[in-house]
Amino acid sequence: MHSSKLFTLLPFLRLAVAQHTWSFVQQGNSGIVPLELITLSPTLALMYDRPYTNPLKLPDGEPAWAGLWHFNNNSATPLKTITNTFCAGGAFISNGTLVAVGGQPLDSIPGWGNATDGTMGIRLFGPCDSADGSGPGCTVFEDPQNMHLVVTRWYPTALRIPDGSLFIMGGSDILTTFNGADIAQNNYEFFPPRKGEVGKVRPSKFLNDTLPANLFPRSMVLPSGHVLMMANNQSMIYDIETNTELHRLPELPNGVRIGVPFDGFAQLLPLSPPLYEPTVLACGGSTKPDTITLEEMNTEDVASTQCQRMTLTPAGLAAGWQVEHMPEPRVMPETVILPSGDVLILNGAHTGYSGYPSVGNSAITGTNAANPATRGIMYRTTLPAGQRLTQTGLPTSSIPRMYHSAATLTAKGNVMVAASNPHPFVLTADNNPNNLSFPTEYRVEYLNPDFITNNSPRPVITHSPSKLAFNAKGTITVTIPHSLAAGELQVSLMDMGYITHAWHANSRLVFLDYKLVGNTLTITTPPNGNIYPPGPAWIYVVADGVWSEGVQIMIGDGGDPPRPPQGVPVHINSL
Repeated sequence: MHSSKLFTLLPFLRLAVAQHTWSFVQQGNSGIVPLELITLSPTLALMYDRPYTNPLKLPDGEPAWAGLWHFNNNSATPLKTITNTFCAGGAFISNGTLVAVGGQPLDSIPGWGNATDGTMGIRLFGPCDSADGSGPGCTVFEDPQNMHLVVTRWYPTALRIPDGSLFIMGGSDILTTFNGADIAQNNYEFFPPRKGEVGKVRPSKFLNDTLPANLFPRSMVLPSGHVLMMANNQSMIYDIETNTELHRLPELPNGVRIGVPFDGFAQLLPLSPPLYEPTVLACGGSTKPDTITLEEMNTEDVASTQCQRMTLTPAGLAAGWQVEHMPEPRVMPETVILPSGDVLILNGAHTGYSGYPSVGNSAITGTNAANPATRGIMYRTTLPAGQRLTQTGLPTSSIPRMYHSAATLTAKGNVMVAASNPHPFVLTADNNPNNLSFPTEYRVEYLNPDFITNNSPRPVITHSPSKLAFNAKGTITVTIPHSLAAGELQVSLMDMGYITHAWHANSRLVFLDYKLVGNTLTITTPPNGNIYPPGPAWIYVVADGVWSEGVQIMIGDGGDPPRPPQGVPVHINSL
C-alpha cells in the first residue's frame, strides 16, 4: 500500500494502464516545413527545412529554411543557415549542443537563395539559455571550410553514444528513392572525430548487406554500450569500441521491411532498473520485396499492419520476434514515446511509399503515397500481446500528415504535430495549378491528453536540480494531487529524439528508482552512460497515468565529448 508520507515503488511494476481521451487543437503556422524537429526547452523547438520559397523570411527578405518555434505564443522566428539542412540527421552531445549532420546537395530548383551544398554539413546550435531564443548560443553556427564530415551524407543517422559524442552512419551521395552501391555511404564516422580516425570512415558490412533500403538506419544504444542497428528487414548489434559486428538478429517476420522507402518505425521501449533489459519495437513499413522497381510500385500498395518486438537478452533472442498487428496499415509513421512509457503512433499513410513522386500513380497525387492516416494508434507497452494496440480515445485530424511530417513531445506534456510536403516545391491553395493532393502544410496542431484539455489535477515539479552525475541521488520537490496519490508513481528520464522522416533518433526513456517522503522525491540517476548517454534530458513525474510538465536536466558532468566513463558498471543480462 502507498502512504501519503512515504512510499517506494519499483517503476517497472505497473498496477494499471491509464487510457486517456485525446483531442487536437490547431495553433499557429510554422512558416517553414519542419521536417526536422526537436524540442529544445520549455519554450522553444528547432525546425529545419529545405530552401523552399517559404513564407517565413529572414531580415534580408530571403526565405528561411530554419527557425525557432515558440511554444508560448505558437509562432516562428527565422534562423540563418549556410548549408542546405534538408534531410540531415542530428542529436544532442554531452555538453548540451545540438548537432545536425549531413543534408542535401544543390540542384537546379529555383528560389533556393544562397544555400550551399549540405551533404558534408555540420551545424551547431546552443546551448541556448534564452526563453525567447534571442540570447547567446541561440543561433546556428557553421564553418563549412573547417568543420565538416569526412564524406557526403544525405539521409544519415546521428546517434548519441556513451561517451557523449555522435556515431554517424549511412546515407547517400545524392537524392534517391533506393540507395545504390555506387552512391551509398556504407560506413561510419564520429563527431568529434576519434583519435586515430581523423579524416577516416569505418566500412560497414551491415549497411552494404541492407542495400538498397538502408537510408536513415534505425539505431539505438543498448545498456551493454553496444549499438542496435536496423535497416531494410535486418538488424544487428555492433561493438563501437572494437569495431565488431557481434550478432545478426533474425530478419523481420513475414517479409516486412522498415527502411526507406518502405518506412516503418523502430523504438527502444522503456528501460527499468535493476537490469535495464532492452526491448525494441518496430511497426509498419511494407512487405514488398526490395527488388521491386519504381515502375512496379504504386501509391495504392497497402502498407503493413505488422508490429514486432524483441527483448535483447539471450532468452529474448531465442524467442525471436513477437508479432502483433495494428488496427490499420501504416507507412511513414511518427512515434512519440510518452512519459508513461506508452508509444503514440501518428501521421503517415495507409498505402504507398516515402519519397517524392516517382512510383506508379504518383503523377495523379504528386506523391508516392495515398490514403492519409489521420487517426493515431496507441501502443500500450506493458499490456499482454493482443491488448497493446488500440485507437480508443484517439481523435481524427482534418489535416493529412504525409511525407515530411513530424511530431514531438513537449515540456507541457502534449504532442506537437506539424509539417507535410510530399512535393519538391511549395504547393499552397493559391499555388497548385494541377490541383495535386496534399499541398504544403504549415499548420501546427497539438494533440492533448484529457488532463491538459480539462485542466485536471496533475503532478507538479516545483524544484529540480539542473545537473546530476551518474549513479547519484538528487532531490526533487513535487506535488501529487490527492486524486492521483493512490495510483502508481513513475519518474521518467527522457530524450525526446531528433525527429525526421519517420525516425526519432535517440528517443529514449529510462524509469528511475525513487523514494517519496511528503513532497520530497529522491531519485537515483542511471548508473552510467550506457543506460542514458551523457547530455540533456527531461524528467517527468507520472502519477496514476497522469504526467507532470517536464523539467530539463543535464545528466553527467556536462563536458565536451568524448567524455571518459562516468558512473559505475552494473550487471546486465542483455546483448
